[in-house]
Amino acid sequence: MTLLITICARGGSKGIPGKNIKSLNGNPLIYYTLKTAADFKDSVDFDVDIVLSTDSDEIKNTVESLNFDITTEYTRPNSLASDTAGKLDAIKDVKSYMEKKKGKYYDYLLDMDVTSPLRNSADLKKSLQILKEDSEAYNIFSVSPANRNPYFNMVEEQDNGYFALCKTGKFLTRQSAPKVYDMNASFYIYRSRFFTDEVPSAVSPKSLVYEVPHLCFDLDHPIDFEIMSFLMENNKLDFELFA
Repeated sequence: MTLLITICARGGSKGIPGKNIKSLNGNPLIYYTLKTAADFKDSVDFDVDIVLSTDSDEIKNTVESLNFDITTEYTRPNSLASDTAGKLDAIKDVKSYMEKKKGKYYDYLLDMDVTSPLRNSADLKKSLQILKEDSEAYNIFSVSPANRNPYFNMVEEQDNGYFALCKTGKFLTRQSAPKVYDMNASFYIYRSRFFTDEVPSAVSPKSLVYEVPHLCFDLDHPIDFEIMSFLMENNKLDFELFA
């Protein structure tokens, strides 16, 4: 079995400038994704390659200085590095590059998001096993329990200008409504057929989810970075980051 790990890190970031290599508890943010990818590779008995996809020389130089076993010579084309470019297109491009470079075809692809680093190799191995056991599934991605529920306490504007619940149902409590999840953007694992069938979205008709059993959230705003810094610096995480 062969698996490619993609680590995508654009140079431009408006929400948190330079966030991919911004210092977090003494290390650049991208270090935590690289370390977990390396831990995963070292803990499995199949063929794993790791590749960086970036348009930034600064990010590339930072990754190379950390001395992980990762391919860094690929440079993401400008057309795939804009705010409007889809991530799946960037993943497909670097996947094609690595298959040509390595002369192999990857059975699975694991994409790890730099800005959602609260996962460990155990999460990755459990998710991969779930996907392997369902031969019909295209992919699996990480989620966390949602704090709000579209059946109970989320509203949207209707055609008449008034507001109503996003999804209809007769539920008196949030706990009685169907369970929904937040996509925490930490990782996505794709079966090769996802790409050959040209599935247009990571949320496909045959997607599985892995409910992360510990704290996990994405860094979208500066306050998110401050919260994660506090948790790491004060040993407040509710799990072992590298386990």
